[in-house]
Amino acid sequence: MTSTVIAKRYAKALFAVAKEEGKLEAYSQALKDIDAFLEESPDVEAALVSPVFPADIKKTVIKEIIKALSVEAALANFLQLLVERGRIQHLKLMVACFQELMDEETGVVRAVVRSAVPLPKDLQDKFSEVLAQVAGKQVTLQIEEDPAIIGGIVARVGDMVLDGSIRSQLQSIRESIGRGELG
Repeated sequence: MTSTVIAKRYAKALFAVAKEEGKLEAYSQALKDIDAFLEESPDVEAALVSPVFPADIKKTVIKEIIKALSVEAALANFLQLLVERGRIQHLKLMVACFQELMDEETGVVRAVVRSAVPLPKDLQDKFSEVLAQVAGKQVTLQIEEDPAIIGGIVARVGDMVLDGSIRSQLQSIRESIGRGELG
């Protein structure tokens, strides 16, 4: 089974529990906090996923994380289950899958906007408005800088890509010249 399939199954199960308990936001935030903690503590994460460490040590480590972050009981059980079944290495992907389910539930779509230079806040707000109209849903923007696009922007909303970069325009001109269309 692939990591994505495993992560989706576990995320769906946790999402169902969170929804039933009416704690979608709380679980979502707790998962993000746990993920951030593990990202900031690569040695702890390595101990949890490494086959070198015995299961009892991993269980102790996850219990300490649960206690330190004041994780709710059902989520604590979920994390302990991941350790017991050797699935904790998929946690980051599970967090992303859980967030996708949250977005779907709340009618939010994520958009990634890449630009060669930092975008001012007013322009970010404008992109958010325009992309919300295009997608027909509320949009949460993720802004990335990518000097390789030279100028302009590239926006990705789900499967749709809007490419207004200078790089793609230059590529288009290059292809036109190669086909002899200019002249």
